Amino acid sequence: MQLTGLHVYPVKSMYRLSPDTAVVHPWGLAGDRRWMLADATGRFVSQRENPALGQIRAGLLPEGALALTAPDGSRIEVAAPTAAAGDPLADVEVWGTRFRAAEAEAEADTETRKWIAEHLGDYRLVHLDDPRARPVDPEYGEPGDSVSMADGFPLLLTTTASLDRLNELITAENPDGHEILPMERFRPNVVVGGAEPWAEDTWSRIRIGTVTFKVVKPCGRCVVTTTDQETGERRGKEPLRTLARHHRLLRKASFGQNLIPERAAGVEGDELGTLRLGDEVEVLEAGAHWPADER
Repeated sequence: MQLTGLHVYPVKSMYRLSPDTAVVHPWGLAGDRRWMLADATGRFVSQRENPALGQIRAGLLPEGALALTAPDGSRIEVAAPTAAAGDPLADVEVWGTRFRAAEAEAEADTETRKWIAEHLGDYRLVHLDDPRARPVDPEYGEPGDSVSMADGFPLLLTTTASLDRLNELITAENPDGHEILPMERFRPNVVVGGAEPWAEDTWSRIRIGTVTFKVVKPCGRCVVTTTDQETGERRGKEPLRTLARHHRLLRKASFGQNLIPERAAGVEGDELGTLRLGDEVEVLEAGAHWPADER
């Protein structure tokens, strides 16, 4: 098996970057979801509520800064706020976990706030200054495991074989025809080629290149998978309808598996290794620990 795709999402729910290499940190790929938008209560904003987020291109600049480009070509650059620089910290929340993040240009009349309001809504842009501020779910992680502002875990893995199988099932469920779904609908960080369909559901530890990962939990899917990542359009009930009928794990329509990186003996600091397209993927431990739900 090989690593066939690498994706980083600088701002939660915005458009992807697809580099050839990516450094792995304990909390995720370098630059992945260190930024997000929050509403007035501090709760995260995603394509679930506002599919237009996916149309904003986000670029990473030196020193953690961000470049945002709207479909109309309007562009803005935002320096990364930090507590050390005296930038205000905001109380924010992702799926019930509250933590502190540095707010970019907190005042409503600043250029950043005006740009976001014009293109997306009345939201605040925040930066995860301290990537250890948000722990993973203790039911699946260990003390000290942390995550950026991704939904729940540092990385999400999918496989091309499972997508092919899912598209076959969708075609069978829709005899009058349905579009073939691309992998981008599922917003993974790493994509593996050469596996058997749904094989990832049996993995518990894997190695990608030189970095090892715990496979900790299936990914329950939501309305974002029905959203065309190129146009921002909702495209109907697929793939949720077919996943709900044919691939339910932990009582949810599921696709992909969540990963937590492991620190190898002798590795110091925040860089655990580097992933490269074409890296070999090896299953170190397996077992059918996520059986399909009984229907």
